[in-house]
Order: sequence, then structure tokens, then C-alpha cells
Amino acid sequence: MAYSKKGEKSSSKLVNETLELFDTYSSKRDNWAMQAKEDKEFRLGKQWTAAQRDTLISRGQAPIVINRVHPAVEAAKAMLTSNRPSFRCAPREDSDNKVAQVMSSLLTYMYDISDGRTVIRQAVDDYYVMGVGYILVYQDPMMDMGKGEVCIHDVDPLDVYVDPNSRHKLFDDAENIIISKLFTKDQAKKLYPMYSAKIDNADSDAGNKVDFNAPFTEREDDGETTFPEDVGRVNNQEYIRGYERYYKVDVDEYRTFETFSGKEELIPENEYMAYLQQSAWEIGGQIITDLDKAKQLIMQLEQQRQASLKMKMQELLQSGYTQEEAMTIAENEVPQIPADQATYQELIERQLIQIVKITTKKVKQCVIMGETHLYSRIMPIEHYPLVPIMNIHTRTPYPMSDVRLIKGLQEYINKTRSLIIAHATTSTNTKILVPEGSVDMKDFEEKWAQPGVAIPYDPTDGAPMPVQPTPLPNELYQNETTAKNDIDHALGLYEMMMGNSQAAPQTYKATISIDEFGQRKMKSKLADVESALVRAGQIAIPLMQQLYTSQKIFRVIQPNNSMSEYIVNKRLVDDKTGEIEVINDITVGKYDVIVVSGSTLPSNRYAELEFYMDAYQKGLIDRQEVLKKTEVFDMEGVMQRIDMIAQLQQQLEQSTEENKRLKGDLQTRDREAVNLRKKVEVEKFKGDLDQISNKAKAAGTLYDKRLDDSLATVKQGIKDATSKISSPSSGGKKEAAKRRKK
Repeated sequence: MAYSKKGEKSSSKLVNETLELFDTYSSKRDNWAMQAKEDKEFRLGKQWTAAQRDTLISRGQAPIVINRVHPAVEAAKAMLTSNRPSFRCAPREDSDNKVAQVMSSLLTYMYDISDGRTVIRQAVDDYYVMGVGYILVYQDPMMDMGKGEVCIHDVDPLDVYVDPNSRHKLFDDAENIIISKLFTKDQAKKLYPMYSAKIDNADSDAGNKVDFNAPFTEREDDGETTFPEDVGRVNNQEYIRGYERYYKVDVDEYRTFETFSGKEELIPENEYMAYLQQSAWEIGGQIITDLDKAKQLIMQLEQQRQASLKMKMQELLQSGYTQEEAMTIAENEVPQIPADQATYQELIERQLIQIVKITTKKVKQCVIMGETHLYSRIMPIEHYPLVPIMNIHTRTPYPMSDVRLIKGLQEYINKTRSLIIAHATTSTNTKILVPEGSVDMKDFEEKWAQPGVAIPYDPTDGAPMPVQPTPLPNELYQNETTAKNDIDHALGLYEMMMGNSQAAPQTYKATISIDEFGQRKMKSKLADVESALVRAGQIAIPLMQQLYTSQKIFRVIQPNNSMSEYIVNKRLVDDKTGEIEVINDITVGKYDVIVVSGSTLPSNRYAELEFYMDAYQKGLIDRQEVLKKTEVFDMEGVMQRIDMIAQLQQQLEQSTEENKRLKGDLQTRDREAVNLRKKVEVEKFKGDLDQISNKAKAAGTLYDKRLDDSLATVKQGIKDATSKISSPSSGGKKEAAKRRKK
């Protein structure tokens, strides 16, 4: 992205100004550079000056070094870089929510491809030893098969020259920052291959003196350590000083706001005219800025219009109109699609796009080799890409280091040990007072050095007298131990934190608590590292948005060893609407970056695992979260096998329940069958009883009928007899009536 800037300088003026600034900044930082170099040498064992070594040797004392600084710095560095930092991105607008997680993963991806663990370790090492560590965020156009990557790298503090008037801890108020060091011309060509011709024509350093930015100190170590300045010039190679200068410039931009879409963006001044000439379409009162989308919408509206025309013509034809009359009336009643093309300039005049001209600060990068200007560009960032990790900030670009504070204690330890060794040497080599002229000294020394040899002497001339040195007090040994502990405490380290079992409490819980409390002082150092990592993330995001404009696939290894794959700027075409949609478009939006507090500090694995196990047992989390806190390498395989076992157990439980149910059903059916057989027997018996009963009833009924028939016959006979008797005379009737009474 190009920008217009105010105060454009010519190449020659820019080179001369950069060289003058370099000389000024270099002279201002000479004192700090010498102290930083001395602290660096002191940490690596160069802890005696030449005069001190000569004095000790002349006294017969050994200039020994008991280096307590180096292991203390390594222990502190190991604590601060124990874990990988966790980046979190928070979107400033709701529309960026979906991309925020992708941006967080992109920062982790940047950390991984840059070997961030090594970069942070070196920066933290410089932080402790030299007072400041530097992290450079940059774009490497050669990586990823020429697509480019955004990376981080550590920078030697002695190669950095900062405006001495800066007061901000992250150099936000610095006028210029220059990174300068020596290259061979072959190195420079490999670093900037597109500028090989300019590098060949650049002026080399004259003479045999090569300035490697490191001043000379009075510390000596007999060549045990080697720095770049100790190597010196390699024969038959031309050296050239490179300058990478960063400074802020005013950039004119236009902030645009589209009222119809809510889109807001910044347009550089040199791209503003092209922006005004872009075309937009007003279709049915709707403003469309995408040509493909506008064509698709016009096509849809035209299809709807044709359908309406067809329906209207059918109605008119059924009403008796001719084809031509129906067409004319239908076209009048169904209007054409209102689609007008307009430029952005016209939309601005109609207040549909609001424009505000602003001036912003951007960082300009200028690269110079020798006295030749290679290139300049304006970066899409407002903060310097060189991020400092300040230790003891004195409100200057020249902070103090922890090594400088404990240097006196380390020298005291060395001197104490030298005295102890000298005393031990004296004790093992007894001094003899010999009366002058009483013995032959040469012969006496030769015989004294031989064990078990008698030495004759004349007592009248005086006897040799051995002299024993005065014993050293125990307090001297204790003082050395106290000084070592003071060095550890000055760096925020305590005995138990370094594995000293004697300083640990008796109980497991107390040990964990003390370990956590001991890290509180270290968290002050952690805050410095985290603020630098946050700034690095804030710088990296705009650089990624500028560089990653095409589809990109990247993978991130999670802490649980699982791999996550992400795709950014992926273009998809909707089959129905034909619209082009960009998935995970990282080129738009702004994000706030945070680093999870304490993420790089070590954690007690056993205490953390116990905490997660307790939460799992209480049902607050699942077993996958617990496995993340273990050292199980194949976590996914374990989860898969656990799921398979759980599925088999579930199937077994289901089969067992089914078997129980079927067994119960079988028992129920058996009981029902028995009951049914009993019921059948009863019913059968009832049937037999009913048959007998029916036969008895039929017999009774028949008997009743036969009795009735017999009775009727008797009655009829009696009736007939009676009629015969009464028929001859009335006297006879009376006689018959009397007999009946009788």
C-alpha cells in the first residue's frame, strides 16, 4: 500500500541525515554501550581487569572466577520462557468476531515459524545482562514459496541506536531508531538480492579498522570467550556498514464511511482519485458497489419483471385484447428496472459516502548500505517495528541491567575465594624461619622438600622455627554463601525454586504454595516481557493484513500436540446467487491484542493436574481438558480409544438391559401360559358341568311336560266322565253334586 507523505527528502539528503544521526546517537550512547559490553563479558566469566589479575598473580594468588551470575541468569531466563506465550485477539467491531480467533492463531503461527522460543530466550537474556532486549517484527518476502511471511527476530542491543531524547519505555516518542551493523558485501547481497548492483557500487570501510559497535573494556579472560569484534576483519573481504532507519512521517489519508453499507476504511491520498472514479449501481433504491453482485441482482429483478409481464398479458388476452394491445398495456403497467450507474464522486455529492481528510503517523523504513540509498517505504504501522524489553528503565534509551546491580557481589565472591585458596596454599606450604647463616639454604630447601629425611643443625647457631598461618574465621565462608544467595534473590530466584530440597516445606501443599509465592517477584519481570509481546502482536497484525491478501493455509500445533488448520482469504462462489464471498478476510478490521497473563511462566504440573482432576470428578469439565494438562503425547489416540471403549460399554449395557427385559418378558409369558392352561381346564370343566346341567334341565323340562300331558289327560277324562254323569236328569245332577262335595 502506497502513501503520500509530507516532507519528502531526496536520496542524498536522506543518506547524509542518516549518517549524521548515527554519529550523534553513537556518541551519546558510548558510556552505556561500554557498560553493557562489560556486563556481557562479566556474565561470561571476564570478571577480573588486567590490573587486578597482575596484582593477584604477583601476590601468588589465583585470579579464579566463581561464576554465580551465569547460572542465576539462566535460571531466571528458564522461568520466564518456560511456556509458549498465548495470544488473544479481541475485535473492535462485531463484524470481526469470526476472524478474531484466526488472528490469534496467526500470531501463534508467526511465533512458530520464527522459532519464537529461541528469539524470546535471546531477548530475555539481553534483558537481564545488558538491560534491554529487542524483538524486530518484519516481513520476509522470500518465505512460503515467495508469498512472504511475517516473522520476528532478536536484535543485538549494541546494534541499535535510539534517539537519546526518548522517554517512553517502548520508544513511541523517539524521533529515529537506527539499526546499524557491519556486513560483508556478499552478506549484504544475500540479504537484499534485488539491490546487488547498488551494493557493489557502495563504499566499503577504508583501512584495516573494523568497528563492530562494541567498545573495548578492561576485562580479560585469556581468550576464553569470543565476540564478533574479537574476530576482526577477514582477509580478502570487503566490509560495508548498513543502516536500517525508522522514523515517523505524516501521511495524508481519507477516512470514508458508506452510509448504505456501514463500511469504513482509510484511503491513501495517491489512491483517492482512483477511489472517486470507481463505479457503483443504484438498483431499486439499493446501492451496490460490487459489479458481479449488481449484475446478479439485475438478472433476478429482470426475471421477476418478465414473469409479471407474462401474467399481465395473459389476463389482458383473456379479457379480449389483441396481442399488440396487451403488450403495450403490460409494458406501461410493469415498469422497467430502475438501475442507474454512478461514480463514487456522485455518491459523495449525494451524502451517501462521507469523506474526512485526516493526517496520520506512519513509520517509514529507509535502508542504506555504505553511502548508497537502497530503498525506502512507508509501513502500514504507527509503532516502530523494533520492540524493546526494558529492564530497569531510567526514562532514557539506556536502561540498567540486573547483572550491573549484582556485579559487586560477584566480585566479592571471587575475592573471597581467592583469599581462601591463597590461605590453603600457604597452609600446605609451611614457612620456616631460619637464623641467618646457620644453614646452607640451598641444601636445606632440597632436604626439606624430601619426606622422611633428618636434617642436622647446630643449636648454638639458632634453630629453624616453623610459622603457621592464622586460621580463617568461619564467618568468611558464611559470607560467601550469603553473597550467592543475595545474587539469586536479586534476580527473583529462591533456593526451593531451583530444586533445593532442604529449603522446601515438609508438606506437598505447602511446597506448591511457596513455589507460587516465589514467582510473584518474577511476575514483575514477566510484565515487561508481556508488554513487549503485546506490542509485537499489534505491529504484526497490520503487516499481515498488508502481506496476506491471497488465500493462505497455515497450521498451528496446539499445546496438547493436536494440529489445527486454518484458511484465510478464501474466496467462495454461491451456486444460487453467484455472489463471491471471502471467508476469514483478514485484510479488514482492527484488533486489540493481549497476551494471557503468566502464560510463559512455569506451572507445577502435579498441582495443576490435581486441580483439573478434582474439577473432573465434580463434573465441571470433561476428560479431554484433563488430558491437556498431562504429558500424554497421543492425546487424540487416547481420546479415540476411550470413546471406543465407552461406546462398547454402552452397547454392552444396552445388550444387558435388553437381555433382562427379554428374560422378564419370557417369565411373564410362561406365567400367562400356565394361567391360560388353568383357565382352559376350568372352562372345560365348566363346559362339562353346563352340559350336565343342561341335560338335567332338559330332562326336568320334559318330565314337567309329560306330567302336564298326563294331568291334562286325567283332567279331560274326569271332565268327560263328569259330563256323562250329569247329563240324564236334574236329580242325577244333584246327586252328582253331592258326591263331589263328599
